[in-house]
Amino acid sequence: MAKIIEIHPIDPQPRRVAKVVETISEGGLIAYPTDSSYAFGCHIGDKRAMDRIRRIRRTDKHHNFTLVCSDLSEISTYARVDNWAYRMLKAMTPGPYTFILPATREVPKRLQHAKRRTIGLRVPDHQLVRAVLEALGEPIMSSTLVLPGDDLPLTDPHEIERRIGHDIDLIIDAGPTGIEPTSVIDLSEGTVEVLRVGRGDVSAFL
Repeated sequence: MAKIIEIHPIDPQPRRVAKVVETISEGGLIAYPTDSSYAFGCHIGDKRAMDRIRRIRRTDKHHNFTLVCSDLSEISTYARVDNWAYRMLKAMTPGPYTFILPATREVPKRLQHAKRRTIGLRVPDHQLVRAVLEALGEPIMSSTLVLPGDDLPLTDPHEIERRIGHDIDLIIDAGPTGIEPTSVIDLSEGTVEVLRVGRGDVSAFL
């Protein structure tokens, strides 16, 4: 059964953040709050963890994962970003947006879109997540915590424990979170295309 760990959302306790990092580094699967909704999180490129997420969400091998990064300097390691796209990212991050960009060779192929070789990247506006990312020293591989048959992500850590506690390792309780996933913006083809309207305001992209 997953352990629930309470962490302050604004002033995260370093020892508890370290426990989250330890769980991720050892191949564990966590449920964590972001500036949009709860998400699954695990170590980048961890095939076993990816398979666990797919099994829980009942998705196929083509399911797209997102790399959650601490800042824009980290994004450039994993995606090719033209000047115009960088200016847009700088204006809209941190925030509840996922940007689809061409992947670099640093991204494991199993994380990339099978045909287009793209990757979803985002920089959340959430102190706890940023503290975990800084302590981990690399992105978290992530997927929205929406379960089969549900229209919206789960928001209550105790409901998450009740429904999938036997399938994950750690649940972070940092207070209320949103119920909408991120807005998804595709910048991979040299143009701007809104693929999903979520919490982030997309009026600037239309």
